Amino acid sequence: MSQIMRSRKAESKPLSFSTTMRNPNRIVRFLNCLLPYENQVLTHDIIMKVIYNAIKQKLYTPVIVRRTPDLACILKSDDEKYSDAQIDFIIERSPQRHKEAGFEYGWDSRFDTIFKLPMEFGFVKYAMGEPIRISTTGHMLIDAINGKEPNEEKIQMVFLNSMMKYQSNNPYRKNANSNVPLILLLQVLRLLKEDAEENGAGVFRQELSLFICWPDNNARSLYEKIKEIRNTVGYSYSDEYMYEICLELLGASDKQRNRFKLSQICGEAVDEYIRKMRTTGIISLRGHGRFIDYNAWEIDKIDYILNKYSEYRAFETKEEYFEYIGEVDAAIIKMKSAVPADTTDLRKATLKKFAAEYSKEEIYLELCKVCNKTASTDYMLKLLPGPVRLEFLTSIAMVQNFENLDVMPNYTVDDEGLPTNTASGGKADIVCSDKEYQSLIEVTLMCGRQEQVHNEIIPIRRHLVEEKKNQEKTFSVLVAPIIHEDTKQIAEWYKFKEDLDIVPYDIERFLKKIKRENKIASLLE
Repeated sequence: MSQIMRSRKAESKPLSFSTTMRNPNRIVRFLNCLLPYENQVLTHDIIMKVIYNAIKQKLYTPVIVRRTPDLACILKSDDEKYSDAQIDFIIERSPQRHKEAGFEYGWDSRFDTIFKLPMEFGFVKYAMGEPIRISTTGHMLIDAINGKEPNEEKIQMVFLNSMMKYQSNNPYRKNANSNVPLILLLQVLRLLKEDAEENGAGVFRQELSLFICWPDNNARSLYEKIKEIRNTVGYSYSDEYMYEICLELLGASDKQRNRFKLSQICGEAVDEYIRKMRTTGIISLRGHGRFIDYNAWEIDKIDYILNKYSEYRAFETKEEYFEYIGEVDAAIIKMKSAVPADTTDLRKATLKKFAAEYSKEEIYLELCKVCNKTASTDYMLKLLPGPVRLEFLTSIAMVQNFENLDVMPNYTVDDEGLPTNTASGGKADIVCSDKEYQSLIEVTLMCGRQEQVHNEIIPIRRHLVEEKKNQEKTFSVLVAPIIHEDTKQIAEWYKFKEDLDIVPYDIERFLKKIKRENKIASLLE
């Protein structure tokens, strides 16, 4: 039976990245749970220790947690932790009805589903009865995030290194579709740019369903298919139209038509595809997320990748694939972006554009969504990670609500002026100035005492002391979904002890305030 399973012919399936590991920080937090056991032979006991730690850190939350009131309260709290007895209870009452090849039914198989994507990306390799291995790129990613301040440039380089090698038919997947998704995308983008009939905007969002279902690495055929569709219906095609084309590409049987959902091929899989491509730093959004394109500041990297990696070999064994994808390409890591020394004008222009195109109410709603961890339905905004989205939306809100206010966000941007990463350490998230006052605005999704006091208030105090040397009439504002009581008290203490104005706002109070005021100084009241 096992021999039959091994020899079963692979089927064509849509490319689908796991949403369990949506952002690099989450991947690293899981890798940190595995790190103490590096080079040890993977056993059930080690798996349970890793699972225990993942639950303790609230990285993995079984259903029983939300169904048990006292556990649900701990889950929602950034400060409270599960006791050892509670974790034992969670594990005992959470039988995992799951089976993965090579792993026993239950928690062993759940472990595999959690770590499968980091393994596909070449960060780690494991198998029952074999040593756990973390690759060079895996350690680079861990180091980039575990430092005092995340090294966003290094994180992008690690993901670029992985995605330029990642194969849809890698040995961890049984997929008859065979290509390198990033390479295929770059090649098609180049062909579209060379086409005088096209507008240079890139690949239309709904066309990405084709990429997810494309059977091979023939970029020209895919480009011609896109041209055929555009010449037939322009950009007016529906998800249903694309879905039928994709089912044909997949050669879907009647049974598969029921398994391959429209919502997956034209929705979730497309969104996750865009997110993964953007982790590389070389892909930009155009037209409010309706198109994806080259990041013009990364042409040197793109040329290098296409020259070196367009020709590739498929790997039969997991070991060979791991050695390949987990190896660092020193050249790509060392390559610098052609980012202008000063992107101030671009950032401000983009803010003004969005402030004009979105209503105040739309921005308020999106701010509430990101603070409540509710998914956005906006084409572009939903593709931005939560912390990045919060800085962007807050900046837009400040432009919309205060006249004659200079708003300068410090997040990094792509060539479209859209944020790619949060403001780096040592800078305020957003600097706002009028003729009277300067305000340093810090925003965070963290609500716990530890996070707000140590990660926010203390750095805010340091920034404020430095800025007041240049501009005496400077104050700071902290915006979070919820403000911890200790955060308020420490802000009051700094006012009493050092005459520093740090004003904490939960998101509800902040929005009420900016709705009815027109001077930045009003935030001091």
